[in-house]
Amino acid sequence: MWQHQYPIMPRPWQFFLFIGILASVTGSIHYYAWVRLVRDGGLGGAARPVATAALCGLFLMMLAAVPISRLAPRAIATPMAWAGYIWMGTLALLFFVMVAGDLVRFVMQLSTGPVDPERRAMLGRMFAMSTLGLTGVLAGLSLWTALRRVGVREVQVTLARLPKELSGLRVVQISDLHIGPTLKRPWLLQVVEQINALSPDVIAITGDLVDGSVKELSWHTAPLAGLKARHGVFFVTGNHEYYSGPNEWIAELSRLGVRVLRNERVTIETGPTEAHRLDLAGVDDYHSGNFPGHGPDLARALLGRDPSRPVVLLAHQPAAIAEAAEHGVDLQLSGHTHGGQLWPWRFMVLLQQPYVAGLHRHPGGHTQIYVSNGTGYWGPPMRLGVPSEITHITLVSG
Repeated sequence: MWQHQYPIMPRPWQFFLFIGILASVTGSIHYYAWVRLVRDGGLGGAARPVATAALCGLFLMMLAAVPISRLAPRAIATPMAWAGYIWMGTLALLFFVMVAGDLVRFVMQLSTGPVDPERRAMLGRMFAMSTLGLTGVLAGLSLWTALRRVGVREVQVTLARLPKELSGLRVVQISDLHIGPTLKRPWLLQVVEQINALSPDVIAITGDLVDGSVKELSWHTAPLAGLKARHGVFFVTGNHEYYSGPNEWIAELSRLGVRVLRNERVTIETGPTEAHRLDLAGVDDYHSGNFPGHGPDLARALLGRDPSRPVVLLAHQPAAIAEAAEHGVDLQLSGHTHGGQLWPWRFMVLLQQPYVAGLHRHPGGHTQIYVSNGTGYWGPPMRLGVPSEITHITLVSG
């Protein structure tokens, strides 16, 4: 989620630029935390250098977690990823809590005027203790929300052009599983079991399935072969597939019995007449065009189709909705945003995507979009106010 517009398969200079930006931003937040919690918090004696060293160590660990989780052997990468990513999420929550607290203090100072040094020191200690306490509660809640059993979300979508013969068709959507450093085979086995228990007509996987190569993760993704749906299991690439070797993963998913839709469509047939047919289309990730042989092409996917037949589009990023509406798509299924993952991050996601989560009707036509919160998570194994979901979509005739 956090990697919306990173270049596909970054060159070395792009990687180091990313690390430099990450170090600058997170280093500034760590310094902000030191000022508010250590200096203004009144820590003295031996506690002050210990707390300072701890913040420096956490900063270095978090920076190292990103490359190590991708490059080191799993025995090293997994515990490093857990530690680094949990602190990354906790730091984000700490930052939001500190900013909110400083805003409150600023407003109070406007109404009360300057305070004496003794009172300022007392307020600094109170701020530090309350900030740490609230952040701890939010971090614990976020961990519990992300790591508990994934819930099934029931969604009914009414499509004006859907024939009554197709009313009741059920699609299970999963998205953004991010199998990799912290989400592995046992978790995916449970997700597959939950999906199969729903006996869906169609299963749609809308991208960002993996964070790692086929060589590293094929054993962990093997349970996908057990997915069962009456009319098939379908997949479209997300941006993270392009960091992990898209061609290799496309081949691997095909081997597992998952149909990868690359700017193409298939017909879902539930009966003998035209009224029993629906088109299911899929496009490459929105930002995959600078990877050779890849790039979204909705016109190609819909070329030659019967325009009177309803069409459901699988597209990883909600940003594809504008073109989908121009082509008369009835429903687009997307992911990518994770619903913001850690509130209030969702408001920042809106700067890059037109929709963050849930069902929406795109202005100016009949096209609708459903954006999944995601089934897994990226980076921090934490979610605040945005639970993971297996989406059980029932299509209803309008």
